[in-house]
Amino acid sequence: MLPRRETNWWRLGWLLGAFAVGAWLASLVGVIVWEHRDTAHTASAIVVLGAAQYGGKPSPVLRARLDHAIDLWRRRFAPTLIFTGGTGQRDTTSEAAVAQRYAIARGVPARAILIENSGRSTTESLENVAALMQAEPTRQVILVSDPFHMFRLSIIARRVGLLPSTSPTLTSPISKSWRQSWKYTLAESIKVPVTFLLDRS
Repeated sequence: MLPRRETNWWRLGWLLGAFAVGAWLASLVGVIVWEHRDTAHTASAIVVLGAAQYGGKPSPVLRARLDHAIDLWRRRFAPTLIFTGGTGQRDTTSEAAVAQRYAIARGVPARAILIENSGRSTTESLENVAALMQAEPTRQVILVSDPFHMFRLSIIARRVGLLPSTSPTLTSPISKSWRQSWKYTLAESIKVPVTFLLDRS
């Protein structure tokens, strides 16, 4: 029989482990549920989260997000598109600037576009979006990204003062590959609790 003190430590360790597993499972369920939710409604702006660009052209993942956002704009869900995404190592232009050129080439007027290209994380990008929208009568936004991203995006957006609805793109290469989709879903299920605890991701 274990001494009483060791028994108490064992019970505490078991409880902490059970809590951690429970929190992760709740996070995983949240990510999966939000992947399948499209809650887009009339808003002040459509916010597109950045993804890689190659030589001034959007990657397939970024292109899928942009096409989805442009479709929402054409359907008059919001009058403004906000593109986020900074400049990566060895890049000469930002993801946001590439997105802007892509949208203009597809008929979106420059006056309908704002860019945020200084954020180095999702949180910083959305903080900067909130700052861009200070003059707006409402901070209602539609967040556009891949499905796995929606739950954490919504949490961060509310934290920085935005009023988000979400509209995931279903045409991304990530969405079309169940292996890629599950890889990102599992990664997000860990990032969500980290976002709650550290408020930076």
